[in-house]
Formats: sequence, C-alpha cells, structure tokens
Amino acid sequence: MNTLSSTANTYKQQQILTASPEQLILMLYNGCIKFMNEAEKAMEEKNIEKAHTSCLKAQNIVLELISTLNMDYPISKELFLLYDYVEHELIQANIKKDPALIDNARVVINNIREGWVEAMKIARAGSHGHPQPAADSPAISV
Repeated sequence: MNTLSSTANTYKQQQILTASPEQLILMLYNGCIKFMNEAEKAMEEKNIEKAHTSCLKAQNIVLELISTLNMDYPISKELFLLYDYVEHELIQANIKKDPALIDNARVVINNIREGWVEAMKIARAGSHGHPQPAADSPAISV
C-alpha cells in the first residue's frame, strides 16, 4: 500500500472514531449512496464484478442501518419497511443488473438522509439554547 493510500485510510479511521453517533448514521447513508452510484455506473459499463461488489456493500450498509433501529418507536417500524424495500431493490438490481432498480433504492435513501440531516440541525439548534421539538427518545439507537 502506498503512503497516500495509507494516510487516507488513517484519516477515515480517525473520522469514524471521533464522529458522534448521529454523524456515524450520516456516514452510513453517505456510504450507501456512494456504493449505489458505483454499482449503477459499473452496470452501465457492463463491469459485472464491480457492480456486484458495490451492490453488496450498499446492502451491508442497509443491514447495518436496520440493526440500529430501536423498534420500541413507531417511526422505527416505518424506517424498517423503507430499509427492507431498499434492500429488496438492491438485491433485484444485483440479480438483474438493472440500474433503474438502484435508482429506486437511492431515491429512498436520499430522502431518509435529507430527513436525518434536518433532524441533526434541529437537535444541534436545541442544544444551543433553542427550543427542541418534542421527542421522547430517538428511533435509532446510536
């Protein structure tokens, strides 16, 4: 491994180790989108191996997101259904090598990600003396 690659890996590890739980979830969404983009591009280029690997990486992230859900809250059940749909679309995309199915999954993850970013902003504003929205506890246990 060259020095630049080693430095980049060290930087990524530091980002993960120093990230807040909320930032870690955002990193998962970002990674999932990144791998979906890679898979879609690979499919368009007929690079079957790269498409397969990238789809699997995105699926693994979705499974990790599922594992973070606290099912005591109704929103978690809704998120579970969305994640389940995304996983299904990724599996079908991988089997059929159909980039349109990846696009379906990416739209859902992008929407959830946007909601998460908004929630992070609201929480951050609340921690700086501004009123927080009413919430008993997070739907995602981080």
